[in-house]
Amino acid sequence: VQLQASGGGLVQPGGSLRLSCAATGLRLRSYTIGWFRQAPGKEREWISCIRRTSTGTDYADSVKARFTISRDSAKNTAYLQMNSLKPEDTAVYYCAALARGVCSRVWSDHRYWGQGTLVTVSS
Repeated sequence: VQLQASGGGLVQPGGSLRLSCAATGLRLRSYTIGWFRQAPGKEREWISCIRRTSTGTDYADSVKARFTISRDSAKNTAYLQMNSLKPEDTAVYYCAALARGVCSRVWSDHRYWGQGTLVTVSS
């Protein structure tokens, strides 16, 4: 079982990136997917989730109205579209899979997680 986040990079303030979370060895549609991030010198922060039925999403206040979480079951991939990026969004971003129908903001509740992808927002 593996989750792999990708799509990070260097972007200017106000720019956009789309992160992908590809799964091998498990069907993402059976899991609630969470996105977390960890900035240098800070604790890991929950930022978004999408329920396994895809009927509900949730966002941290810091990213609400700028980020959009989605999934493509046919591709077994989840996404995080990030718009209007700010320097404070700079962090390593991780996706994680939760074997529940509801979201959790707690990292350790998630059954699977993978290596993150670095997002740097700078001019």
